[in-house]
Amino acid sequence: MHELSLAQGILQVALKAAKQGGAAHILTVYVKTGAYSGVVPSYLDECFTLMSKGTPAEGARLKVEEIPVEVKCLACGYEGAVEKTAACCPECGSSEIRMIRGRECFVDRIEAE
Repeated sequence: MHELSLAQGILQVALKAAKQGGAAHILTVYVKTGAYSGVVPSYLDECFTLMSKGTPAEGARLKVEEIPVEVKCLACGYEGAVEKTAACCPECGSSEIRMIRGRECFVDRIEAE
């Protein structure tokens, strides 16, 4: 379950940002995850809730937004979104594609007071 280590990292980022901004309590943490990141949002939320107990983020909501998969076709130059299960370029049908978005996981922003 890599969600536990991700939750710990997300919590550290949020706590650092809140401290730098002079906030005493974190209300919401907005996270973006790629469709191929392997993150299960419900597990991440559960782990974040456990990890944040006793911190300024205790009780904070975790809002996870999925980033769609985007590829670059090495054959025709197409760059753009594809279905998560696609294995070829939607323009030319080539299988010579490289994923350029869809594996990331990061804190986008936080709401704090």
